[in-house]
Amino acid sequence: MPDISEPAPHVRQPDFTHIRNWIFDLDNTLYPVACDLFGQISTRMTRYVQKLLDMEETEARALQKAYYHDHGTTLNGLMKLHSVDPEDYLADVHDIDLSVLTPDAKLVDAIARLPGRKFVFTNGCVHHAGRVLEQLGLATYMDDVWDIRTIGFKPKPDASAYRTVLDIAGTDGHDAAMFEDIARNLVEAKALGMTTVWLKNGSEWSRQGPTHPVAQAHHIDYETDDLATFLHSIRTSP
Repeated sequence: MPDISEPAPHVRQPDFTHIRNWIFDLDNTLYPVACDLFGQISTRMTRYVQKLLDMEETEARALQKAYYHDHGTTLNGLMKLHSVDPEDYLADVHDIDLSVLTPDAKLVDAIARLPGRKFVFTNGCVHHAGRVLEQLGLATYMDDVWDIRTIGFKPKPDASAYRTVLDIAGTDGHDAAMFEDIARNLVEAKALGMTTVWLKNGSEWSRQGPTHPVAQAHHIDYETDDLATFLHSIRTSP
C-alpha cells in the first residue's frame, strides 16, 4: 500500500484526474481521531443499552460491542433483537459535545478545490453529520450526506450499501474515490471500481466491529495519516 505524504517536487503525483465523485467517511476521517468524538458516542451507546436492558455498565458495554461485531452496528443488533426505534437511538447517542472540533483550514481548502461532487457516506446519522460538518467548516462543500437511513440500515461493509449510494449518485464507481479510516469498508468500494484511500490513523474504533471482509493490499490504492496533506498532493486535472 503506497504511503502518501507531501511529495518532493520530482515525485509523480497520485493521479485522480478521472475522479468526479469524492466520497468521504465522517467520523475519524474528516476530523482527527485525537478529538475522541466517537468516544463520546460509544459512551452514550453503552448507557443506552444499559438503560434499555437494565444492565450493569460493564455488561452493557460488552453487549454493545458484541452487537457491533455481529450486526455491523450496535443499532442493527438492537433493532433486530429488541425492536428498538432507530430514531430514538440515533438522537440519543449523537447528543454529544462538538466543541472539541475546530476547522482545519488546510483540509477545508483542499476539499473546496476538488473538482466534481463531494459526499459524506456514514453508518451514523445525517443530523450528526450535519452538525459535525458545520463545526468543521465543511458543510458548504458537501453535495449530500448518505447515512444509515439512506442505505436501509444495512451498514458498510454490506455490499448493498455501496450499490445504493452509487445508484443515488448516478455512477458505476469508476469515477469515484472513497476515503475511509476503516480498511474493511474499502473492500467493496474497490470491488465496484472506486479508487480507495485508507486514512491510517491508528484508531481503536477501526479495529472493532465485523472481522470480515478483510482488507488486503490490492483493496487499497493509497494510504495516508494526513488527509489534508494527501488531498493537496494529488493531481486532479490533466
